This record gives sequence, structure tokens and C-alpha cells, in this order.
Amino acid sequence: MKLNPISMDVFADAREEAHAVLARVMGGLAPGEHVMRLGVDMDGQERPLSATLPLTVEGSGTLDDLVGAEAKYLDNFAFLLACGLAQSLCYGVMYLRSPATEPEGPATVQAWHLAWGVLNECSAAQAAELVGDGAQAVFVDAPGVYSEDDCDSEAVYPPVAYTVL
Repeated sequence: MKLNPISMDVFADAREEAHAVLARVMGGLAPGEHVMRLGVDMDGQERPLSATLPLTVEGSGTLDDLVGAEAKYLDNFAFLLACGLAQSLCYGVMYLRSPATEPEGPATVQAWHLAWGVLNECSAAQAAELVGDGAQAVFVDAPGVYSEDDCDSEAVYPPVAYTVL
């Protein structure tokens, strides 16, 4: 794969943004086993690159819940997301598969579309179109991953995050 040259400052900003995006998504997870997937296709690349991030949330749905991720998966996912955010000639999809809210119910899927260095939330219909092919899940509208405060705040994995060795 050959990436277009970018400055280290641009990549540092993209890496910080990737961690803020992950913090926002992780902070909104309910207890259970979740999986985030990311596919990024960059200009001149033969096949999309992909990353998977298994997440475990332990707790009762309060701010004291613990969000767990293995460091190697978290680092890989954040790096690929940062590459996608730093390169203007790329596109991709990030999606989150979460456990059912009811026993024996279907999983839920939310998706975000990556284009021109920005992640945009997808409606349920858009998520079904991007991810759908045979997925046994209910597609739901994704929340935004940016806030007006992002320029003034530091990325911290909320509520409490830890890595499993």
C-alpha cells in the first residue's frame, strides 16, 4: 500500500481524533459483548484494509461500567482509523454490532461512513445498505461521533477503560 505523504502534525491530529471517536463510541455502550469493524479503502490500493475491535462492557449500564479492549486490537483499530482520517482520498465504513437488548432478540448495528477524512453517522437505512448483506441484525441510526466541544476537550476513554493483557 502506498499512502500519500502527509505531515506528522496532520497524522498526530488524526490520531487524536481517532481516539476521541473511539472514546465517544465506547462511552455510549451498554453492558455486553460488542464488535467494531472498520474497512478503509485508500486511493491506489487494491483491497480495503480492515480492523476489528472486540469490546466488553461490564456493569449495570451506569457511568461506573468498565469498557475492556485488548491493547493490540485497540491500537490497530485506532491506527487504521487515524490513517483514514488523515488521508483525504479514502473512504470506508465503521460499524458497531451490539448484543440484543432482549433475550433471544437480534443484535443491533450502527454504521458511520468515512469519506474525505470525516466520519458521518448513517441512518438505519444507510447502515443496512452499507453493511446489510445477510447480516442478522436490526439496523439503527448511529449517533454523531463529534461534538462542538471536541476542539476544547481532551480524549479520555469514558467512563472507565482498561486493557486486558
